[in-house]
Order: sequence, then structure tokens, then C-alpha cells
Amino acid sequence: MDRSSRQPDDAFAGEARGELSPRAARALWWKSAGLVLAVLGTSVLVVGAERGWRLPVAVVLVLAQVCVLRWQARAPVAVLAANAATGLAVWALLPAVSLTGALLAAQVALCVLSATRPRRVSVRALAAMCLPAPLAFAAGGPAGLAVYLLTVVLAWTAGQWRRAQQARTRAEARRAVAEERARIAREVHDVVAHTLSVMVIQAGAADDVFTERPEQAREALRAIETGARSALGELRLLLRAFRPDAEETGAGAGAGEQREPGPSLARLDELADTVRATGLTVHVHREGATDELPAAVDLAAYRIVQEALTNTLRHAVGADEVSVRVIGEGECVKVTVVDNGRTRQGSSGAAGAGRGLVGMKERARLVGGSLRAGPLPGGGFEVAAQLPVEDAS
Repeated sequence: MDRSSRQPDDAFAGEARGELSPRAARALWWKSAGLVLAVLGTSVLVVGAERGWRLPVAVVLVLAQVCVLRWQARAPVAVLAANAATGLAVWALLPAVSLTGALLAAQVALCVLSATRPRRVSVRALAAMCLPAPLAFAAGGPAGLAVYLLTVVLAWTAGQWRRAQQARTRAEARRAVAEERARIAREVHDVVAHTLSVMVIQAGAADDVFTERPEQAREALRAIETGARSALGELRLLLRAFRPDAEETGAGAGAGEQREPGPSLARLDELADTVRATGLTVHVHREGATDELPAAVDLAAYRIVQEALTNTLRHAVGADEVSVRVIGEGECVKVTVVDNGRTRQGSSGAAGAGRGLVGMKERARLVGGSLRAGPLPGGGFEVAAQLPVEDAS
């Protein structure tokens, strides 16, 4: 998981659907509004300085374009139509303003539409934006026509590039989820196989002493019951991971493959020691009941801590201290990992595109929990997971 991917969950969710999150939509509006006001607004003020009543009308139309851009992420087709109409009105009032400049807001809306809507829709919008080309030729000749068509096509192409980038991000996220599910399936296989082996041994022991030592046989039967309940919980986790709407994957453990059961929070100090060996100070704090967790929750919590520490080592600039807190609260266990590093400047990764963050979220989700990750106001970065114990029991 790269540091540039460490953004709030809502941004990641918007990217995963190919849409803009509310925060991204607001940022886009501010940038678009600034561009239109700086270019078209300045041109209108300069050209219309001595045009009497036309100047205030043109200014109102420009402000209307800026306001309409507020909804370009939600309804780009309508915004494109409105800004094209008002842009033509501005050009009719002040012909000295180039047609390309007058339709700048419409070109911005075309770019957003091209990035967020199907290609068949954006191609029709591109064709519609080419309709005023004769006006550009009449006003500016071949040069004016070339400039207008070039800016329109560039706006549409920029949107297509952004759309392709989002598709790559979503494909990478889906691939990371599929790989994480395959890894979880292998680990669940190991845990269940280990539990069933113990049950077989207990059943044989109960049969051997059933007549002579019935109390010992009852203890063995109770151990079998406990193991069966645990195995059923693990199998429910496996079925949840590979439910019908899950991505199919051919990865998995072979039938004859033998592995030890996966790591758990009992080995958290060992994990912290390996990180301390790199020179990073690691504080581990346990609180509440964390020793008798269901295997699925125990394993998920360990893997979340492991990935968060790995991310700190790789991508937390200037980090020299990290705190790990594991709190058992009866019905759930809370895992928090906080470092004092900072995000790399100039990172270009899409929000939430990091494979590690996707994997941690998938871990938490499959046991019925939740995970959030993001920078802290005072500096540093926090990964916080809440994993219910009852859902996995």
C-alpha cells in the first residue's frame, strides 16, 4: 500500500464506482470555477468595458456558468447543455470574446462528462460541441476554427484518459481483493484442517476410555463440540468470502498441502520485535480479553497489524515511532496502529488504490467488521479496525 493511497474511505468508494466523492466534486468545482473566472471572466471585463448594458448581462451569464458547474459531477449532460447555451449568449453579446473562450465552461463540462459517463454518451456530446464550428470559422477564419475544434477534442480526450485511469484503478482494486480472498481461503483451510484433526484425535480418545473413564470421555466430547463450533465459524467465513457476487479465483491450497495454522495476536510481540530490528520504536498495548478470540478474528487482527506496520516501514516518511493497540471489549476487538510519519509529497496514486489498504479492508469486512485509514490532523497516520467477535463465532 503506497502512502499516496492513504485517504479517507469515501474517496476510495467513489473511485471504485467510477464516480467522484463529495470532497473530490467540491475540489473539481473550485478548480473549474477558478479557471472560468480567470479566463472568461477577465476577457468579458476587458472586452465589455465600453459596451454599456451588455457588460453586466455578460457578467451575470459568466457567474451563472460558474454556479451551474457545481453540479457537473452529478449531471454533466445538463451542465454541458446549460453552459453551452449561456456561452453562446456571452459570445453573441460580446463577439470580441472568442467562441472558444465563451464556451470554456462547456468544454470543462465535456471533459467531466467524458470521464464519468459511457463513451456513447460522451461521443454524442462531442458531436454536439462541434456544431458551433461554423460560427468559429465565420468569426476567426481557419485559425479560429482549428483552435475551437482542437480545444473541444482535447477536452474530450482528457476525460477519456481520466476514465481509463479510473478503470485501471478499479481493476487493480478488484485484483487485490481477489488475491486477498484466495489468501484468506488458504488460511481458513489450514485452521479448519487443524481443528478437524484435533477433533478426530479427541473422538478416538473418547472411544478408548468411554467405558472405564466416562468423565474423561465427556471432556473429550466437550472438546469436540467446541472444535466443531469453531470449524463451523471458519467455514461460514469461507462461504462469506466466496459468496456468489465475489470475484472468482483459481488460487487455493492443494488437498494434500500441509501448513501450520496461521499466526495470531499471541505472536504480536514477535512481529513487533522484527520491526524493532529495523530501528523503528514499536509500542504494543493490549487491553481486555484478546487471548480467546475466534480464529478468524484473531488472524484478521494479526494481518491488519502486520500490513499496517509494513506500510509504515515502506512509506511513512520520517517515521521513528509506531503505536499498536489491541483492545478486547467482549463483543468486539479494536485494533489501532498509529505512526508519526508523513505522506510523501507529489504522490500521484489514486485514493484508495493501495493493495495493502484494499487487503486490510477485505480482512475486516469478511469477519463482519470495518476499517478506516487516513492521516491525522496533527501529523502521522492511523489505521483503525473494529472486528466483532460474535459474528465470527
